[in-house]
Amino acid sequence: MLKTIISIIVISISITAVIAQDKYTLSGHVKDASTGEELIGATIYIEELKSGGVTNVYGFYSITIPKGNYNIRYSYIGYESVKTAIELNADITSDVELNSQDATLSEVVIKGEADNENIRSPDMGVVKMNIKEIKKIPVLFGEQDIIKTLTLMPGVSSGGEGKGGFYVRGGNTDQNLILLDEAPVYNASHLLGFFSVFNSDAIKDIKLYKSGIPAQFGGRLSSVLDVHMKDGNQKKFSVSGGLGLISSRLTVEGPIVKDQGSFIVSGRRTYADILYGLMDPDFRGMDLFFYDLNAKANYKIGDNDRIFVSGYFGQDKLGTENFGFNWGNQTGTLRWNHLFSSRLFSNTSFIYSSYNYQIRINQSDTEFKITSGIEDYHVKQDFTYFANTNNTLKFGLDVIYHTFKPGELLSEGELSINNIIIDKKYAFESGMYVSNEQKLGARFMLEYGIRLSMFNEVGPGSVFQYNQNGEIISEETYEKGDMISTYVVPEPRFSMSYILNEKSSLKASYQRNAQYIHLLSASTSDNPTDVWVPSSSLIKPEKANQYSVGYFRNFLDNTFETSIEVYYKDMTNLVDYKDGANVLLNEHVEADLVFGTGRAYGVELLVRKQLGAFTGWIGYTLSKTENKFDAINNGNWFSARQDRTNDVSVVGMYNINSRISVSASWLYYTGDAVTMPSGQYLIDGNIVPLYTERNGYRMPNYHRLDLGLTLKGKETSKFKSSWNFSIYNAYARENAYSISFQESESNPGTMESVQFSLFSIVPSVTWNFKF
Repeated sequence: MLKTIISIIVISISITAVIAQDKYTLSGHVKDASTGEELIGATIYIEELKSGGVTNVYGFYSITIPKGNYNIRYSYIGYESVKTAIELNADITSDVELNSQDATLSEVVIKGEADNENIRSPDMGVVKMNIKEIKKIPVLFGEQDIIKTLTLMPGVSSGGEGKGGFYVRGGNTDQNLILLDEAPVYNASHLLGFFSVFNSDAIKDIKLYKSGIPAQFGGRLSSVLDVHMKDGNQKKFSVSGGLGLISSRLTVEGPIVKDQGSFIVSGRRTYADILYGLMDPDFRGMDLFFYDLNAKANYKIGDNDRIFVSGYFGQDKLGTENFGFNWGNQTGTLRWNHLFSSRLFSNTSFIYSSYNYQIRINQSDTEFKITSGIEDYHVKQDFTYFANTNNTLKFGLDVIYHTFKPGELLSEGELSINNIIIDKKYAFESGMYVSNEQKLGARFMLEYGIRLSMFNEVGPGSVFQYNQNGEIISEETYEKGDMISTYVVPEPRFSMSYILNEKSSLKASYQRNAQYIHLLSASTSDNPTDVWVPSSSLIKPEKANQYSVGYFRNFLDNTFETSIEVYYKDMTNLVDYKDGANVLLNEHVEADLVFGTGRAYGVELLVRKQLGAFTGWIGYTLSKTENKFDAINNGNWFSARQDRTNDVSVVGMYNINSRISVSASWLYYTGDAVTMPSGQYLIDGNIVPLYTERNGYRMPNYHRLDLGLTLKGKETSKFKSSWNFSIYNAYARENAYSISFQESESNPGTMESVQFSLFSIVPSVTWNFKF
């Protein structure tokens, strides 16, 4: 398969190379004129050829076309287009800067993409979000949240109110690869899911792949969330931030050398602990906050080289004098961009990522600490070869060294006990890939390739074999560097689009993904204490095949974009727990695991308006997600906890004038599948619930309305400000956070359910500024 795909790519490029005569290359970068930030996905359109290209994630473009005179149009969403005329009789480097245009100044917003780019592109199942748009959507406590906004799109579901993670097309939360400047983020939630780790002031670009995942990405079954931080203002120094009811933000950015290098530092902290301490002395000294810090710098060494250094540091702290619970992520990325020629672009990345949690308990002058985590060192090399206007070749490789820290319990003091330290596990995860974006005539576009992934669990470590009762029947010990288990999985990727006319197109995609690391959670929602484990002799890699087709249609001169996508996904080697299993500090957790298959299928509808004073979208998903395990539910199919039959979102934003805008969002989804008692029995006079079918019941359906208002202050050349007011859960819906069961006081001997809800109406106000 790998040889076949490479042969097709080579033949395609060779044919066009033979035909090509007197061709030259136009290349360069497209940037924001006011900040010098490279613009990702900017369009370069050649009017005479009615074709062109787009910038990559570093704002670079390269187009090889025949000798001649051309009119070139550079454009990007929310920016004024630039047109230039060139005489191409040699290779030309052309860096272009675009001026931002405030969408409120005109009924027409100049789009960076071609008006029908959603029709022309082979991308399907891809969500692109605009940071300016995200900042208008009302959210909890006024804190803009990238992940919460993404869950308003079809095929993407929230983990639930007060719960971390998100689901994509029936996949579990650990099946999403979340990247921040190429570094994986293992826990993307603050305060148990109420906020995400992404500070929107530090973010430049967001792209979520639900299907058609490019071959350069691997390691997860369901999706890739690719987030890029801002590079920093290369023109001038600026300070921006916001003051809210429970959190504040501050960002400082500026040039290291003007138009040569820049930096950005952005921090955020909540202060609920401080407010509670002022209101009630009993709360003084209590930890109840999170903070995160984003930092990035870049410098242009020469015409062909640029260095980027970025990092993220975040921490949550909850607790009192006798109890503490801390968790957080740390990432670091060092990248080197190099141009071997105007057509060959290279990026080399060195990446670090870690996630850890700690539980602290003080009792009778004794301190107990429970810790766990995961740590990665990652080397990645990517190449892009802009062969011609019809072929863009991408290839590369990467290697990750994982260190898994299953957990340890340490104690110190009068009541100290024997420490429990579960051995760390180690593994290499690697992959190589090649892909090609190809145009066949004016109507047909393809993106095809393959990723060959490999996973090696290595020593030191011990491997146990268990019988059906979970008892150890053998043990084998491996020394440092010994190979314990190896898996190799080919992952073909394919997507295509066929343009029916200027207003509509058909698209299709297929992808195979493998996942070698697994998140073990014994609860019904994701928690910071969940444990990551590697594939091993007993735990096989999870695999998924996804097939999807779609129809895309624009109306009213591309003012309205609509789409319908249908998908089917089959999954194997899924991991779950036996009933009653324990994940925390369990050295032999593999004995409590069961393995099965899954399937997810559905249809997604989207109507979106991106032009004019009123913008927004309506999304609807009809879906089904089921799992099958021999050891669960008598081997019958049962609903996965993330199975949601209906998921509806309505989002609207209206610019009343240049200073006032309003927004609203409403969402509804079917309640999660849960396991509840189906009966009861008595033991020594005590009522004990009887559980039968796994996930055979439903939580109540969820729905909520949020409202927002933004008032801009008077702007000067040196100062800008705005007020943001929002109401979360405007009609006070008491959505269920959990349902528990207890003996009825009014009718002893029977059980009754008790619903617990988190929020009623939550108003918030935030003042934002920039100077």
